Amino acid sequence: MSSCRAKDEDKMKCENDVNGHSFVSSSTSEEEDEFEDEDEAMQEQTEEYKEPGHVNKYEDATGAAQLPKTTQVVFEIQSGRSVPRLCEPRHLYGVSGHVSQTHSRWPKECVVIQEDIHHIEWTPPSPEPFCIPKSDEGPLYQNVEEGTLVYDAQAGKEYYFSGSRAGGNRSPLPQASIPLSGPDDTTLLFEGRFESGNLMSAHRIGQFDYELMLRTDLYTKKHTQWFYFRVRNMRAGVPYRFTITNLLKSTSLYEKGQKPLLYSEEKARASGVGWHRVGHDVSYYLNGRFHLDLPCFSLSWGFCFPYDQDTCYLAHCYPYTYTQLWEHLSEIERKPRLSSFCKIRTLCRSLAGNLVPVLTVTSPSEWEAAHKPAIVVTGRVHPGETNSSWVMKGIMDFLLSDTPDAKLLRDAFIFKLVPMLNPDGVIVGNYRCSLSGCDLNRSYSSNLTASFPTVHAMRTMVHRLCEEREVRMYCDLHGHSRKQNVFTYGCARAADNQLHERVFPFMLSKNCPDMFSFQTCKFKVQRSKGGTGRIALWKLGILNSFTLETSFCGSSIGQQKGTHFSMTDLENLGAHFCDTLLDYCDPDRTKYNMCIRELQDALRQETLLALASSQAEAPQSDDGSTSGSNSSDSDGPPAHLKALKMKRSIKSKKQRDCSCLVRQGEETPEEKKDGDVKGEGEYTLKPLRVPQHMLRRRKRDTPREPTDANTKMSVLYLVFDKEKGSMKSKSEYLRHLMSGYIRSRIQLGLGNSLSGLDLGPVQVCVQQEQSESSITPSSSITPSSSMSSGVPRKTNHGRWTSQV
Repeated sequence: MSSCRAKDEDKMKCENDVNGHSFVSSSTSEEEDEFEDEDEAMQEQTEEYKEPGHVNKYEDATGAAQLPKTTQVVFEIQSGRSVPRLCEPRHLYGVSGHVSQTHSRWPKECVVIQEDIHHIEWTPPSPEPFCIPKSDEGPLYQNVEEGTLVYDAQAGKEYYFSGSRAGGNRSPLPQASIPLSGPDDTTLLFEGRFESGNLMSAHRIGQFDYELMLRTDLYTKKHTQWFYFRVRNMRAGVPYRFTITNLLKSTSLYEKGQKPLLYSEEKARASGVGWHRVGHDVSYYLNGRFHLDLPCFSLSWGFCFPYDQDTCYLAHCYPYTYTQLWEHLSEIERKPRLSSFCKIRTLCRSLAGNLVPVLTVTSPSEWEAAHKPAIVVTGRVHPGETNSSWVMKGIMDFLLSDTPDAKLLRDAFIFKLVPMLNPDGVIVGNYRCSLSGCDLNRSYSSNLTASFPTVHAMRTMVHRLCEEREVRMYCDLHGHSRKQNVFTYGCARAADNQLHERVFPFMLSKNCPDMFSFQTCKFKVQRSKGGTGRIALWKLGILNSFTLETSFCGSSIGQQKGTHFSMTDLENLGAHFCDTLLDYCDPDRTKYNMCIRELQDALRQETLLALASSQAEAPQSDDGSTSGSNSSDSDGPPAHLKALKMKRSIKSKKQRDCSCLVRQGEETPEEKKDGDVKGEGEYTLKPLRVPQHMLRRRKRDTPREPTDANTKMSVLYLVFDKEKGSMKSKSEYLRHLMSGYIRSRIQLGLGNSLSGLDLGPVQVCVQQEQSESSITPSSSITPSSSMSSGVPRKTNHGRWTSQV
């Protein structure tokens, strides 16, 4: 029985591999051992309770062995008959029910603590206000050599991603915190080796003063902003001070009143209080350190723990992990009411093999399905921007609710929701990059599909949607670490005066006046942002392509001015987003036309103000960063390609063919040394250098005459017209060179008799030690000088022969 079953499983694995879906083979060896143990236990239980006359399901009445039943065929009862059919492929089912498929897969070198971490959702009874930031600059950094290392979780020595495993490294868990000397030891015990955690080290500088360092994004050397770690062995009421010393951004919302977050397990059990803001004397300052020749900044704050011997967590923003996402999706699948209009499928697998779910939400309709426009919403392409996941949660909960507005939206649109585009980065605690070491929101135009599978699958899905139906809107949810409020980045051409792409953000500012700021919105298509999802999908023809930015801090407008955003605020923002869709697509265009008129009036006022202040110096704009990050520049190739970089670059055939061409406006160090001769107009003189192996060698009857150092040599110069097109191949260059050379020789030989003809872009300027009027067949140029300078020699018959 076991051998037959093994053959059947191998057959299923081969079929899945051929189809490109290796779901069976992706299970770990530990899971396979568990399945085998269950089968053996079931077999023993069957044999133990076997009654006389009982027939095994793998045996017939005669006791002959039969093949086990396949899982590929299912039977349906139609008209009283059992009709067999093939079951649907596994990847078309909702995958949250398969526990082995939803386990977080880590890079195989990562060490992870095996503990389940859960946080309750809680909303403060009143908005939490900003703190008063310290105006004076903080002190210079303390020398860590004078402190005591109390926590060290150095990452592995891998420079690029090489493999993943469920649960991470299977080796025994090493001790990262120092052991306590006794019950009176007040040293804090830190931990950051769990999902989305990223604490690298901690030093104890004073009795209650600690310096912390964050781990950079995995397989990179930058991006430190997100933090999430655990603390134990604290004392209640004691003024602690934490200082993070390796932040790289020059500005931060902590300078404008943002506070860190604290979660106390004891307070959650006793009072039902979840994540809340803490901290006093919050400061963000330059600390004098350097990382990759970049100055480092410190974030310092003081606070008190509420209970003794508690387990507390501190974070930059409300955490939302990959495990939390699947718990939410499992709740959705367990509700039969939602199955009629919500389908959870797998978009693709990430680089580490984690599933990327996609939700399709629409009312079931047959004839209207082909005519419904689509709305695409994505989130968490940057793993450290956790507030985008809470906005996505608000959108999902609103669309799946029983309200009339939600039903109207499901009847009018097909929603494609991708809640987490970068699950690998979320799991390991990155702030911006995936396991490729690159920013996925700069990789939508990349052809490296194997390095960026999630964005490639996302772009392919939207491209197919555009071919099938109209995609009315695309929105990518992000978080911003430098600006307050909520705002959008849209797309518009510089010469286009249409205002239609600004209507939806303007309506959202009307529906959410206490959070959304339309004045902060930008509508530009920058070349440096060409790899973002907003611009890449806008080029597919989606007019309303936005990036919705939500501040990590809070609001500076309306009734919530000066307060932080809570989880409920972020979820309500998702509900306002859905409500604005109804206003934007309302058949009654009254609201739409009213917004167009207001936008036209606002644009007219901006134009008048710009004309009035044209003489004044234009203020610098901070819209160079569309994501609150200093990583607008490309991160370069993926980490594994950087590791495989060759010592010597190999040129292609096209590069070798073009290497001998003189590039316009380009100077080499040798040319600068020799001194290029530049004309006053549109021409540039560059000396022609003929390689030695191309010169014709011949025996010399007379010995080489010594050359005086002060003797002027004849040099041939090529004059390239900058308005002419550049040559593409070596053969074209040689033909161009020889034809121009012959024409120039004829012109000099005939005494400028052909000066009225068009000689092309190549002219010849011959500098000789004699005057131009004294050129005769018996020229005094020696063979050695003519050979070295590349000037052709004159024969006894008065004809010119080229040495090239």
